[in-house]
Amino acid sequence: QVQLIESGGRSVQTGGSLTLSCQASGLTFSDYSMGWFRQAPGKGREFVTAISWHSTTTRYNPSVKGRFTISRDNDLNTVTLQMNSLKPEDTAVYYCVAGSKSTVVLSTTNIDYWGQGTQVTVSS
Repeated sequence: QVQLIESGGRSVQTGGSLTLSCQASGLTFSDYSMGWFRQAPGKGREFVTAISWHSTTTRYNPSVKGRFTISRDNDLNTVTLQMNSLKPEDTAVYYCVAGSKSTVVLSTTNIDYWGQGTQVTVSS
C-alpha cells in the first residue's frame, strides 16, 4: 500500500532551521505532485508548499515564501522541506502529501495520499 513517512520534526527556537523529509513507497512517485500541509492546534489543515513531478514548478503559501524550500528526488522517492528563520506561528503538525500530477495547486480536495505527520514546535 502507499506510504508517506515523514521525519525530522522536533522542537527548535525562533530563528532556527529544520529539514523535514518524506519517504514515499507503494506508488509511482513521478506520477504525483508532492507537497506539505500543516495543522496548528485548534486550526484546520493549511497548504504550505508543493512541487511538480519534474521539479520545474513550485508553489508556496505566502507566509513561508522566502523561508521554506521544497525539493524532491524522483530516484530516491523523497521530498524534502528545508525550513529556515522559523517562527512560533510555524508550530504545527506537518503532513507530506501526494496529489494530482497536473497541478501544484494542491488543496485538501485533490490530495490522493497523506502521511501521518511530524510535529514541529518553534519556541520564542
